[in-house]
Amino acid sequence: MNTNAPKKNLLQAVNTSDKPSKEEAMEAVRTLIRWAGDNPEREGLKDTPKRVVNAYREWFRGYDMDPTSELSRVFEDVSGYDDMVLLREIDIESHCEHHMAPFLGKAYVAYLPTDKVVGISKLVKVVEIFSKRLQTQETMTAQIIDAIDDALKPRGSAVMIDAKHQCMNTRGVHHPDVSTITTQFTGEFKTNPSLQDRFLKLISRD
Repeated sequence: MNTNAPKKNLLQAVNTSDKPSKEEAMEAVRTLIRWAGDNPEREGLKDTPKRVVNAYREWFRGYDMDPTSELSRVFEDVSGYDDMVLLREIDIESHCEHHMAPFLGKAYVAYLPTDKVVGISKLVKVVEIFSKRLQTQETMTAQIIDAIDDALKPRGSAVMIDAKHQCMNTRGVHHPDVSTITTQFTGEFKTNPSLQDRFLKLISRD
């Protein structure tokens, strides 16, 4: 599925002064436990609010990270290399903004360099930053490619994400085997069907 999600600001974190304290967040978890019908003070749940808040800090650490900074160090000595740079099967661990339920899968990222390249670990880090935020898969796909295009000014970029959403697998329609695929192409990847086809073939090979 080729998405046309609108571009969004790459940094969407709340103002620090508006951020609740850790104790306020823990009290919110206690409220949810009571709402679910249990007692947050019983032995098995007493430390759950602290564990949940610590887990949230890890799951959503992308709000404290800047993708532009990660892509700021580039290498201009490419020795004439001008073909595709492709990373396959980058792990995705994210949460959808609709139900705050996990979605898990793989990302595939490629770009066509002009006169500079970036360390491949930095591309993985950019995927991780956006995955550690609340958003839809479509938005995350667009955000990743926007960050690459803004920082590297490549001749073209391509991103595909293939993920399974727990909000659909464990609730609602309950279809555990359904995965969602989103793609986004820019530059030569968008205008050259053969290049786009080559990307798709490379990421699907065993």
